[in-house]
Amino acid sequence: MFKGNLSRGTLKAVVVLVAVAGILVAPNESRGETSVPADQVANFIHAVIEADRTLYTTHVVDRMQEHGVTIASELWKTRGQLPLPAQMVLLAGMEVESKGSGLKYRLASLWPIEEENGPADDFEKAGLEVVAADPNESYSGTIKRGQLKYFKAIYADKAVSMACVNCHNAHTLSPKRDHKLGGVMGAVIISFPVK
Repeated sequence: MFKGNLSRGTLKAVVVLVAVAGILVAPNESRGETSVPADQVANFIHAVIEADRTLYTTHVVDRMQEHGVTIASELWKTRGQLPLPAQMVLLAGMEVESKGSGLKYRLASLWPIEEENGPADDFEKAGLEVVAADPNESYSGTIKRGQLKYFKAIYADKAVSMACVNCHNAHTLSPKRDHKLGGVMGAVIISFPVK
């Protein structure tokens, strides 16, 4: 049963990725002027990140802990445990960035446990404030880094499990200790180059 649920979730993520690839590649093959708006591309990417995180949290972390197999831990590397869901997203974001496509994503918060996970600039701070006030809204725009333009989108990151809530509320470095299941803990920030 566990394996079947994970396979369906993985299949859904693959279908979304194939659909995105088809949409992005098709205009180039036809040499037409049709393109996918940057905000829609960001929405596709966010859907995959959110699905992966939710499935990892609910089908791996929560289930392993419920069955006493292992736990997720901030010190997972040294203790032979699972990475926390937030760590898994950050690790995946670093892996994606290492591919050199220009696509980047990370988690950030107005209440970060680690300082480097706070807003990197005024744009991110404004976006974090928007999604904290209304998690159904996203915040996006085009920014410039050097001579290059990037589309940046910020989406609410909600607590999908009590493991997320308990970790943030109990952590000694956490500046906010009243997180609730389904509440906004921070945001997923996605950026990629645009012309």
